[in-house]
Amino acid sequence: MRRVFTALAALSIAASVLPVAAEAQTSQRQRERDGQQQQASGEDAAPARAPRIAPLRRRANAGPCPYVKILYDAARYVELEGGRAAVANVGYTGEIEGVASDCEYREADPIRVDMDVLFNLGRGPQATGEQRTYRYWIAVTERNNAILSKEYFDLPVNFEGQRTASVTEKRTIVIPRAGIETSGSNFEILVGFDVTPEMAEFNRSGSRFRVNAGTTPAAPTPASAPSQ
Repeated sequence: MRRVFTALAALSIAASVLPVAAEAQTSQRQRERDGQQQQASGEDAAPARAPRIAPLRRRANAGPCPYVKILYDAARYVELEGGRAAVANVGYTGEIEGVASDCEYREADPIRVDMDVLFNLGRGPQATGEQRTYRYWIAVTERNNAILSKEYFDLPVNFEGQRTASVTEKRTIVIPRAGIETSGSNFEILVGFDVTPEMAEFNRSGSRFRVNAGTTPAAPTPASAPSQ
């Protein structure tokens, strides 16, 4: 009889243990599924990586940009006292060092040209002050043909006690187009100082003074006395 009670007790214990074990296994599987779902959710929430290559412009220009250049005859500005080419006679000087440009136009829109013009300016012995307003122009022409427009600009400069100064001017030029078939290659943009005929001739001759003309040269080193 005791054996029967022992067997029944064992069955009762097994019956109570099996649901707990099954529930534990079910909870473990559920926790694993929940962890996987949370991990996937975390991956979805992570920010997207930035593209390695910058995106291209959505639409390209309708054609090439106008050709932009500095007119050689007006690329430099040199004041010469008495018209004589000598360092001692130099007043204010200037030189257009370079032009960077870009354009934009689509369909039948006018051509918009954005320009950065770099000027290097200087003061020679005949310069009378630290402030000077230079004058320059930007012209639009048909390629190798007639001038369509020409606009003048003032360039005020304060040397602030220095002999030289550099200034970058930002300008925007808008060129109307006769039709959608007219491209930027039909136009040319020229930049130059407002110079006198004498200055233009001086530039054409190839003569020039750099923008630091007139600065005091370094004193020559005295020769050493011969040893006795």
